[in-house]
Amino acid sequence: MSFQPDVFCGVCIGSASVSLLLTILQLLPKKGQSPRKMPKASSSSTILLLISVCDILGGLGMIFRSSVWLGFPGFIANISVVNGTDVWPSAFCVGSAMWIQLLYSAGFWWLFCYAVDSYLVVRRSAGLSTIVLYHMMTWGLAVMLCVEGIALLYYPSLSSCENGLEHAIPHYITTYAPLLLVLVVNPILFRRTVSAVASLLKGRQGIYTENERRLGTEIQIRFFKIMLVFIICWSSNIINESLLFYLEMQPDINEMPLKNIRSAALITWIIMGVLNPMQGFLFTLAFYGWTGWRVDFKWRKREIPWESLSSSTVGENAYPSPVNYQSNIHDSKKISTTDSQQTDEAISMLSEGNTSGDDRLTRSSPIYQGW
Repeated sequence: MSFQPDVFCGVCIGSASVSLLLTILQLLPKKGQSPRKMPKASSSSTILLLISVCDILGGLGMIFRSSVWLGFPGFIANISVVNGTDVWPSAFCVGSAMWIQLLYSAGFWWLFCYAVDSYLVVRRSAGLSTIVLYHMMTWGLAVMLCVEGIALLYYPSLSSCENGLEHAIPHYITTYAPLLLVLVVNPILFRRTVSAVASLLKGRQGIYTENERRLGTEIQIRFFKIMLVFIICWSSNIINESLLFYLEMQPDINEMPLKNIRSAALITWIIMGVLNPMQGFLFTLAFYGWTGWRVDFKWRKREIPWESLSSSTVGENAYPSPVNYQSNIHDSKKISTTDSQQTDEAISMLSEGNTSGDDRLTRSSPIYQGW
């Protein structure tokens, strides 16, 4: 196949650089955000930030690998040298591939954990201790699948990828298992969470008002945007790997009848180079909305209470005033009030960042949310 690595690497550097800068801009604190009290951050907000961190580190890996490919062609030429004495080119090839796969795979697992945590929070089955379990599951599975996939692909020689379906199929499975898990399971968990939110809102006052319906719709739109970004950024990978898998099964991939399939594989390769690194920035838009350009360079560490709506909106809806976790502990006199406050906290964790205007500017930066 007439694959152009220079073009692909150039596309990766451009896309990853833009995404990296915009993602960091999104996460930085902005002017106009007022200092607030300091309760504990929820596991959901922690997971969202960890997803962005994985995207940032994965993008840095893509920039580094592509820069070496473009800047040191002699070094790259030694990667495929059989029985060569210089092991650094092969180590760079395998190491950079493992780094990128590990970080993006961990991002997939964190996204799955976010769907699980959202459902458990609404069901009131998740606590702050669950974040430790999420860390164990995410990094444990990511490392295990990454090492296994790379080992099966390169064993017994690091000089080049081993040919044959017996090596390709296990690599495909270990690489795309978490991706397919998110594509299949997350929409189901998100739908169940939205249904549970509707039940919570109805059960709080016995009715389902227009304001509560609007809040449920905002949460549903938030989940939809997350899945939309994920599908846009990674559907080209599934198409590309399907085409490559089909070509692997052919005795001669250079036959004329396969020309269109080869061309489609090359086109999806370029699309992957554009969309994969952009996931980080697009996810911050889905998580927090656009947080603005006005970076606050005089930032001091601040945190905010989990508010389901702004103070004016709360007044209009006649919702119980959200409180922080410490006041919940001390206020144990009225069970009904505590249940209502827990409901507000659970819903606010899911609807965070979905408000608009000045209230979004005040609350959307994750740096102000315990980080």
